[in-house]
Amino acid sequence: MPTVKLPGSVSLPNIPWQDRPSGDRRDAPVWRYDANPIIDRNPSPGVARIFNSAVCPYGAGFIAVLRGEQVNGVPHIYLGHSRDGIHWDVEPEKIPFVDAQGKPFMPRYAYDPRLVKIEDAYYMMWCQDFYGASIGMAVTRDFKTFTRLENPFIPFNRNAVLFPRRVNGEYLLLSRPSDSGHTPFGDIFLSASKDMTYWGRHRHVMSKGSLWWESVKIGGGAAPIETSEGWLLFYHGVSSTCNGFVYSMGGAILDLDEPSRVKYRCQNFLLTPEAPYEERGFVPNVVFPCATLQDADTGRIAIYYGAADTFVGLAFTQVDEVVAYIKAHSVVTETDTELGIR
Repeated sequence: MPTVKLPGSVSLPNIPWQDRPSGDRRDAPVWRYDANPIIDRNPSPGVARIFNSAVCPYGAGFIAVLRGEQVNGVPHIYLGHSRDGIHWDVEPEKIPFVDAQGKPFMPRYAYDPRLVKIEDAYYMMWCQDFYGASIGMAVTRDFKTFTRLENPFIPFNRNAVLFPRRVNGEYLLLSRPSDSGHTPFGDIFLSASKDMTYWGRHRHVMSKGSLWWESVKIGGGAAPIETSEGWLLFYHGVSSTCNGFVYSMGGAILDLDEPSRVKYRCQNFLLTPEAPYEERGFVPNVVFPCATLQDADTGRIAIYYGAADTFVGLAFTQVDEVVAYIKAHSVVTETDTELGIR
């Protein structure tokens, strides 16, 4: 049993898992699946690449919302099914979104989806065109009907992810305001809603860091994981080099009742592009976390991440180890620990 508890998680005995290799000399307690990537190029007809995708338990196995880059270059969201969380069957058609009246309502494009279960519903978030890059949302209860919700914000915004339960009676959403391009700036903000329609009570959570690996911008990754130490957040940090941006995975722990306050923030990256499928691809040097699975009984965590905008990778950690590492290497600033109002 883990020392750090996972009160918001369930028993997941079929979580994909691989022990840390005995010869792994990496400092951080996060290690790659040795058969990565789990989704390779040209995974289904008409789709050249799948990456930056989200997974959750469903039925006896797992279900995923997948960023599928079509062979015409336009991204849309596809549905994936798996018995073991590693080998995936991809549905051939795009997810058929509808409006509140059940009429077809497809986004012009959609990418970087997240998937979060809250109570008896599954909510999807993605980036789309709302007269500029902004956040799209939808809800499903059966993965057959996908009903679009109101766009939470005006442009420009992306990297949205919901918390897996209400906090103080409100839904909470992380996002990263930005412009339509590859912005050389970006902080994480928190917004609240009582009804998933009207969003407000905005709070600043984290600024980009002073350290190299997150010095350009940061953005939310996987849905925050509720632990006895706080909300465990895997996010991405971006650095700028003479050869372009580099995306790495970071870790922080947010206050359970006031998640705009950062309790611990790891000054070191947890995973950075090192493997060939992370360093080489459509967009080189990208590790982009989008989802986790966790088993409350063992503390095991499986992390799904996009690699080089080309592949889906899988990594692993233990909640006790990663929380201890984040705390041991934590450096927080005033903008981290304050409530986030000015």
